[in-house]
Amino acid sequence: MEHDALDAGEARYELVISVDARRSGQYSDAEKPRMRERIYRVLETAFAQAGVGRDAVHMEDRGDGVLVSVPGRIAVTRLLGLWMVEVHENLREENRSLLVPLGLRVAMHVGPVRHDSRGISGRAVDLTCRLADSAVARQLLDRERADLVLAVSDSLYVDVVSAGGKFIEPARFSPARLGLKEGEVSAWFHLPGRPAPDIGPIAAEEPGAPAGGPPAAPVGGPPAAPVGGPEAALAAMDAALAARAAAAAGRRVDDCDGDDEDGADRYRAQGDLSVHRNNVYQQPVHIGRVTGDSHRKD
Repeated sequence: MEHDALDAGEARYELVISVDARRSGQYSDAEKPRMRERIYRVLETAFAQAGVGRDAVHMEDRGDGVLVSVPGRIAVTRLLGLWMVEVHENLREENRSLLVPLGLRVAMHVGPVRHDSRGISGRAVDLTCRLADSAVARQLLDRERADLVLAVSDSLYVDVVSAGGKFIEPARFSPARLGLKEGEVSAWFHLPGRPAPDIGPIAAEEPGAPAGGPPAAPVGGPPAAPVGGPEAALAAMDAALAARAAAAAGRRVDDCDGDDEDGADRYRAQGDLSVHRNNVYQQPVHIGRVTGDSHRKD
């Protein structure tokens, strides 16, 4: 394998792939070996089907997942396209016989990677692992009842995905802004075989937020946005516009309309509503529903 000849101090630009199993902590000690066998069977069979030799890639065991690096001589488009198609099909085949389907979160990023006798390291590796473990990836997998979610870095989307290609459809990716330990980053998410996911209602991720759930409210700031369906999102957008007008007049949203019928839902919005992309706010925003005379937010 060509990695063996590299000096440990040298960095090579490679594709990094992180694969994590959904809710691996819920598997018993007796079940985990079978789960790991399925993951490796899905991935290694997909490499063979995509024409990528097993000895051409570095694979590192992560207990409930796998960390992979692919040298630059292998086209990134082959992994983003054909390999992901085969991973999806192999995973569906594995899940046909399982009462509890195996779910995988896959993340990809290209960047400088250093190899040593123990494995790989570098910021590119860290970012890839963070994307696979992000709250958006976790919530998408659960909320959409999917078996597989793919997260790619913003640079990989701009440089490769956006141009399209065989089995690569940029229109099926949706952007999200993530607050990671290293700072805020943009990423793109894709559910193989499905249209672009609706990430808008998913709670924005904040540094230090509990994995797999809505983030805690920042100290001294507005609470995290609630998760809801498309109707809730539309209502939230209307409430946000009303909040901006109310703020200019020095009033609360629930004081704007005195003609509401008794019992009608009213909304209160907090946070910076001025910066958004595709109706996804780029700053922490909270929209709460106010009911009754107590003005409690759901």
